Parts: sequence; structure tokens; C-alpha cells
Amino acid sequence: MAEQSIHLRDNDQAIHHYKEALKFSPQDVTILASIARLYMQVNNMDQCQQTCGQILQIDPNNETASVMMADLSFRRMDFEKAAYHFSQLLLNQPNYWTALARLIEVMRRSARLSEAVDFLMRAEQSCIQPSFDSGLNYCKGLYEWYIGNPNSALRFFNNARKDSEWGQQAIFNMIEICINPDGELPNESMAEGSEFDFRDPQVMAIRTAERLLKELKPRPGCMDNESLNYKLLQNFILLASKQKSTIESALNGFLNIASQEEYKEHVGPILGMSSAYVMLKQSQRAKNQLKRVAKSSWTFEDAEHLERCWLLLADLYIQANKMEMAAELLNRILEHNKSCAKAYELCGMIAEKEQVYRSAATHYDAAWRYGGKSKPTIGYKLAYHYMKSKRYADAIDVCQQVLKLHPDFSMIRKDILDKCRNNLRN
Repeated sequence: MAEQSIHLRDNDQAIHHYKEALKFSPQDVTILASIARLYMQVNNMDQCQQTCGQILQIDPNNETASVMMADLSFRRMDFEKAAYHFSQLLLNQPNYWTALARLIEVMRRSARLSEAVDFLMRAEQSCIQPSFDSGLNYCKGLYEWYIGNPNSALRFFNNARKDSEWGQQAIFNMIEICINPDGELPNESMAEGSEFDFRDPQVMAIRTAERLLKELKPRPGCMDNESLNYKLLQNFILLASKQKSTIESALNGFLNIASQEEYKEHVGPILGMSSAYVMLKQSQRAKNQLKRVAKSSWTFEDAEHLERCWLLLADLYIQANKMEMAAELLNRILEHNKSCAKAYELCGMIAEKEQVYRSAATHYDAAWRYGGKSKPTIGYKLAYHYMKSKRYADAIDVCQQVLKLHPDFSMIRKDILDKCRNNLRN
């Protein structure tokens, strides 16, 4: 009866039936785990924790309860405790892929991603055929994505994309990388492109995303979130084309999703509509949408979309010279994700506009590091503000890093590198 209630999405009734079942079998950890999961779904974290505690009293090594306890810490933004719980699980079972994926996420949000390397190495060493293990490939892809290596991440996710357990999320992540490899925010110039040049790498990436989307069709009887994510991705791919007609089609798609009662306050459609409005040079409409989620509480489920909404609104505030409002949003982002390169970049822009060069350099340095030292424009800004702060040797070092990866980025040589070398000589 409880399972039937879950099928009918009546969680309260399901919890009631499970509790009735417990009267006949109070030590049944399977029933207790089902109740704990439902408490987590309805956001009753205290009852979830209490139920997990009951399970662990009966079975101290119960993995399901241990993972939920770690997840609870994560959802409450107690990243240190979450990292402890996940790492303890992995010390006993290095190939527990769910725990490893979660640990990588926790380490990313704590700006401690380097600490995940040891766990990845231990997991790989304990695999019989590491290159064919989908769970390991998925976790490696996640790590590479988060340290700013999207091409490497794509290769690992591709190795996992046919797997029954990890394939759907791997494809989802691959599409996200294809349509937005550098984490750029939408801007007004994006709707001004000419007709497609099919040799353009971005066009090829969109074509790849479209093919991958066909593999991601929601499964029969899937949860609402899977269906919603599919609809959102369809329209985000249209946005990525940067053509006015497809941006307008995407906007209509997002408006249609938002018109449905169950999705009216969902963050995903709000992000989509706002991004489309910015690209169509309707910034005020974008702001009106984004303000709806400006004060929203952070949740694990909405984390990525909410972060992008806050980033987009902060960027619009900076353009409107509302620096305090932008800074408040950026501080909230960094509270929840200390590795957010885009947030540090926008903090650098605020300091730059206020001509506080040392502070700008500090923020651009973080953006450069957490972005994988891959974007030449960030390297340029960092080197420039090192130069303005008279840190000539540091500026030269960054210039050389940029030119090593992007030898054609000659403006950094002329504007910064040569000047810093002259200043050192003098």
C-alpha cells in the first residue's frame, strides 16, 4: 500500500502505511530506509535524521543510512561533516561510486577538490578493469569538469553514457558541457549572430548536444524531475544556437513550462526565460524574473540553476552600477560554492570598476585557478591587475601561462608582458 501511494505521489499516505508496517516489524531496516527517503523528499530533515539514526542503531554499517546522513549534512550546507561521512564510507568501500560522486561535489563546493584525487586513485587501484568501469568514468568526468577540463570530462562521461545506472546523468552532463563549455553568462550580443557556419566548433557542439538529447528521452514511468530536465535541456540547446529565431522559440518553450502549475515557481524555467530575455536585449524583463529567486533558500536539487540565476542577476546589477546588490548575491554564491570561478570573476569586475586593483587581482586569481587556468581573458585581467599593483614578476608568470596555451593571444604580450619586463629592468 505504501508503494502504491508512492506511485500515486502521495508521500504522506506512503509514510503512514510504512509506519503501520513497522508495528509488525519494528526492526526492518528496509522499511525504515524507505521512510527516511520519503522524509528527505518532503524536506523533513529532522525526521529523516532520526530515522537514519534508528537504522544505524540496528545496523551500524548500513550503507543506505550512512549515505543519507552524509546527504543531510550536505543539504544543510555542513560540508565538513558531509565530507567526513562520505570519506568514511569510501575508506571501507573505495568503489562506492555514489559516495565518491557526492564527495567530489562536496569538495568542489568547499574549494578542496584536490583532496578528492586520493579517493579517485584508491578507487581506480581497486578496480579490475578501470577503463571499463562506468562508475569510475563518471566520477572522473565529474572531477575533470569541475577543475575546468571540459574536453577530458566529455571523454570520461562518454565512457559511462551507455550504463544503466550512470548513463542518464552522464549524458545530461555532456549536454551541459556542449552547450556551455566555459560557463559563460548569456549576454545581449548572443542574438546577433549570422547564419550558422557548420565548421564552427560551437555549432558542432550544439549538433552533438541534439544527438545526445535523443538518448536522454525520459523513461516510461520516470519521476517528474527527469521529464522536466529533458524539457529544460531541449530549450537550453535552442538558446545555445545564439540565433534570434531559436532564442524566441526557446523563450516560448520556457514560458510554456512555467505556465504549468507544478513548475510555476521552479528555478529552471526562470533561468531559461531570464537568459532568453537578456539575449533578446530585454534586460528589465530578465531582472523581473530573476528577482523572484533572489532571496530563495539554497537547496541541493535547485543548486545549479539557482547559482546561475544569481550570477546572471549579479551581472545585470554590475552593468547597472548597483555594486552593493551584486556583491551581496556573489557572496551568497560563494557561501554555497567556494569554487565558483564566475562569481570570483564578477567580484573582480566590481573591484576593477572601483579601481581597487589589489582586490581585483585577488578575485581574478581565484577565477583563474578555479577555472582551470584555461580562459585567456581571465588570465589577461589577472596579469593586468598584477601589473597595476606593481607585481611585475607575477604578471609575467601569468602572461607566460596564457601564451603557452594560447600562443595567438598576442595582445597580452604587447599590453602587459613587454611592459612588465621593461619595468623590471628599470
